[in-house]
Amino acid sequence: MNFDFSEEQKMLQEQANKFLADRCSLAAVRKILESDEPYDRELWKGVAEMGWTGAAVPEEYGGIGFGHLELCVIAEELGRANAPIPFSSSVYLATEAIMIAGTEEQKQTYLPKLAAGDLIGTLTVAEGTKAPRPSTLTVTFENNRLNGTKIPVADGDIADFAIVVANSSDGPTLAIADLTASGVARTPVKTVDPTRSHARVTFEEAEAAQLGDAGDGWNLLLRVCDRAAILTAFEQIGGTASSLRMARGYALERYAFGRPIGSFQAIKHRLADMYIKNELARSNCYYGAWALSTDAADMPVAAAGARVAATEAFNFAAKENIQVHGGIGCTWESDCHLFYRRAKLLSLNLGSLMNWKNWLIDRIETGSRVEESAPA
Repeated sequence: MNFDFSEEQKMLQEQANKFLADRCSLAAVRKILESDEPYDRELWKGVAEMGWTGAAVPEEYGGIGFGHLELCVIAEELGRANAPIPFSSSVYLATEAIMIAGTEEQKQTYLPKLAAGDLIGTLTVAEGTKAPRPSTLTVTFENNRLNGTKIPVADGDIADFAIVVANSSDGPTLAIADLTASGVARTPVKTVDPTRSHARVTFEEAEAAQLGDAGDGWNLLLRVCDRAAILTAFEQIGGTASSLRMARGYALERYAFGRPIGSFQAIKHRLADMYIKNELARSNCYYGAWALSTDAADMPVAAAGARVAATEAFNFAAKENIQVHGGIGCTWESDCHLFYRRAKLLSLNLGSLMNWKNWLIDRIETGSRVEESAPA
C-alpha cells in the first residue's frame, strides 16, 4: 500500500510553502508575539482567500471539497511556518464537529462562513488542569441554556462561537454557543505561546443550540478529537522539520576551533536524533492521514499513534534546536524559542502526552476508542 501523497497534493504543498514563506516569516510571528494582537489578521484573511479554511468542506456547503489528505498537507506547512492564526481551533475542531454531528440546517448556517473564514469557531471541554471526564463536567446544558466556566479555551477570546461539551440530564452533550451574545464573559489567559491565544469563558444562562444527539456528546467529542489529533500531528511534524532545518543551518555556519560545529560528533548525533524522530513521526502521520481520509475502523489507533509520535518529535526537536545554538539559543533575540513555545502548547492542546499514550495502549488492546476520559 502506498501512503505517499499524490503529485497534485505535493503541488498543493509546494504552493502552500511558497505562500507562507512570503506571508508568514518568523519576523511576522515575532511581531504577533511582541504585540497585543491575538493573531495575524492579514494572514488569516489570506489563508481564507486561498481556500484552506474550507479545504475539507464539501462544495455544497461553500468549501472547495479537496478532502482530508489535502488538509493534512496544509497543516504541515502551517506548522512549518509556525503560523499565528486560529486555524486548528476553527478548522480541525469546530468545522469537523459540525460536519460530523450538525443537522442540515446547522451545516448550511455555519459551514459556508467557516469555509470562507468569516467565522472563527472553537471547541471546549477543559474546566481546569485535570483531564475532564463525563462524571466531572460542571458546565451544564439544560433548556438550551449553558451555565459554568471553561478554561483554557483555545482562541476563546477571538472565536465567534464555541462548541461546548456540557453535562445535561441525558449525559454529556455538545452545544453551540455564540460567544458574542449576552450571558457569555471572556477573559484572556496567558500561556507559554501568546501567538495562539487562550481564554477563560464563563456562561451564565447563555443561549445555546444542541449539536448531535443528547447524551452522545462524549462519543462525538472523541471522534472529533481523533481527527484533530491527526491534523495537529501534521502541524507538529512541520514544526519539527523547521526546528531541524534551523539547527542544521546554524551548525554549518557557526565556527569553533577553526571549523563548523556541525563537524563535531556531538552535534551530528543531536541532528541525527532529531531527523530520526521526525521520520518516525511522519510515518505515523501518513498512516493517520490514510485512516482519516478513508474513515478506517482503526482510526482511533492511528490517531493516537500519530499524536504520540509527533508530540515527542516536536518537543525533542524544539529543545535540541536550542541546545545546538548554545548560549544564543536561550536569548530573546534568537528565534529558537518560537518553535519551543509552539511545541509545548501543541503538546497539551488536545490532552497530555501521557493520556494519549494510555489511550494508544487501551485502543490497541480493545480495538476501539476509550470512553472514560477525553483531551483537556
